[in-house]
Amino acid sequence: MVYLRFTAVLGVMLIPASFAHATVQDDAYIAGYAVGVLKHSVKLEMPLLVKDGVITLPVAGMETADRAKAVQLLWEIPGVNAVKTTETTSGQPMDKTLNAAQVSGNETASASASEPTILATGLLPKGHLFKPLLADTRWAHFSAAYRNYQSNNFDGRDIASVSFGETIPFYRSNFGQSTVQWETGLQAGVFSDFNLGASSSDLLNTDFIASVYSSMRAGQFSAFGRLYHQSSHLGDEFLLRKVNTKFERVNLSYEGVDLKLSYELPYGIRLYGGGGGLFHKEPTALKVWSAQYGIEFRSPWRMDFASLRPIVAADIKHYDENNWSTDISARAGVEFENLTVLGRKLQVLAEYYNGYTPSGQFYKDKVEYIGVGAHYHF
Repeated sequence: MVYLRFTAVLGVMLIPASFAHATVQDDAYIAGYAVGVLKHSVKLEMPLLVKDGVITLPVAGMETADRAKAVQLLWEIPGVNAVKTTETTSGQPMDKTLNAAQVSGNETASASASEPTILATGLLPKGHLFKPLLADTRWAHFSAAYRNYQSNNFDGRDIASVSFGETIPFYRSNFGQSTVQWETGLQAGVFSDFNLGASSSDLLNTDFIASVYSSMRAGQFSAFGRLYHQSSHLGDEFLLRKVNTKFERVNLSYEGVDLKLSYELPYGIRLYGGGGGLFHKEPTALKVWSAQYGIEFRSPWRMDFASLRPIVAADIKHYDENNWSTDISARAGVEFENLTVLGRKLQVLAEYYNGYTPSGQFYKDKVEYIGVGAHYHF
């Protein structure tokens, strides 16, 4: 069947998610665990707010060393997704009769969106200082998408696109005793396109991207810089079909550097922008510079009946190679907060793209497509 390969990939991604909610730690359990850890290790007794695996820690009056130790201890609790600190006090002493569920539901300790989130430090830490770019077609993550091309500028109209990759922090630390953090690690991804209209669902193009990156976060501001390599390759079946045509294969390969800056506004809005350049290019005639910017909305309000969170994102790129024309990628859909696999949350997003194709071997072709995909992001 023509769609078998795409369906199999999508199925592999979705099946584990159906069982993942059973392993999600209950907020009440985390709250009780956290209270006990702080009492035993730091001699602190206070009610804590825990919501969706995020602990809010009141730090007013705490010594800097105690703050750092408390955050690190809380991060080590199974099921914790983040630790937020707030300078406000909880407003009440610890009531020994409160059970864990009451502690986790204590709204007097709630944090505002402007309060810093402190992530675990050390080797191979959890989380990321720079959040993934949801509409960036070349951000490394796991995904499977069906795309219907609106023009004949690509090889076929019905395309399955898959990606496999991750951003892996190797080491994270704070700048001195401040809450400003930095990390370094590797980011790598594989991006492939399959022609579902061909007799054997031909592999068309595969892009390999590998990079060394460094990022930092100060409150709601974050930055992400990397040194990367990209190479692009055509599929064998595609080449065999084109052997008697005038199709010209391009040996596309280059290294590059880029930097992205991001700021998170209230109500789930995020703005980002940056640019980069290429070197060690093949073909050597490739122009160097590019720019990128975008906007994202991660709803702070959750649909509790299904644990869904709406998401909207748009990513815009300009390349000197294409005379600075606009390539726009837009995605919108929902995130399933209870479907988590290895810390990743499942997103189902509709998508639209208009511009020069991000598929490397076809970079001179302008395309337009609509589609729908499943994505796993931290």
